[in-house]
Amino acid sequence: QLQLVESGGGLVQPGGSLRLSCAASGFTLDYYAIGWFRQAPGKEREGVSCISSKGGSTKYADSVKGRFTASRDNAENTMYLQMNSLKPEDTGVYFCAALSYCSGYVQYWGLGTQVTVSS
Repeated sequence: QLQLVESGGGLVQPGGSLRLSCAASGFTLDYYAIGWFRQAPGKEREGVSCISSKGGSTKYADSVKGRFTASRDNAENTMYLQMNSLKPEDTGVYFCAALSYCSGYVQYWGLGTQVTVSS
């Protein structure tokens, strides 16, 4: 069964940090770009970051630049999103996705993990 599973979400105070993980099973992520998306209540899903298949190129939404860092460990078939200096507006369900390339279509979606930033 091909699937992506996110983990690492939770409740954190403003200014805090979380590290999300995205593990793949049933297929290798080596040849895919990995995107992170989020969806806040009542809002559309938005792109947060994307890292190329070899990890040589990473893109971020303006709203998270300088605070979030995407990385990948192809040997472990796992991707990460380090989130620092979290703000209440970062609250939402975070999804990882496998794409053929960063501006391409999503081929596989994860189920999502909830991130709540609140005091």
